Amino acid sequence: MLAKLTSKNQLTLPKAVVSDLKGYEYFDVTRETGRIVLTPVRLTRVEAVRAKLAELGVDEDDVAKAVAWARRGK
Repeated sequence: MLAKLTSKNQLTLPKAVVSDLKGYEYFDVTRETGRIVLTPVRLTRVEAVRAKLAELGVDEDDVAKAVAWARRGK
C-alpha cells in the first residue's frame, strides 16, 4: 500500500490500514531507522488543550495574565 505526501506535508492513510483504529484521531509520530512509526493515542480534551498551548508557546504566566485581564472588565 502507498500513501502520498502532499505539498502541505499531509498523508492520507489507506483505509485498510486504519479500519481497525476507529475512535483514534491522534497518532504519536516517531522515526526509527529510516521508518516513520505512527502509534494511536487517545487524548483527553485537557491534553489536547495543553498540547496546543505548548505548540503556541503559551505558559502558565501567560494564562494568569489573560485571566487577570479578562476579570478587570467586570
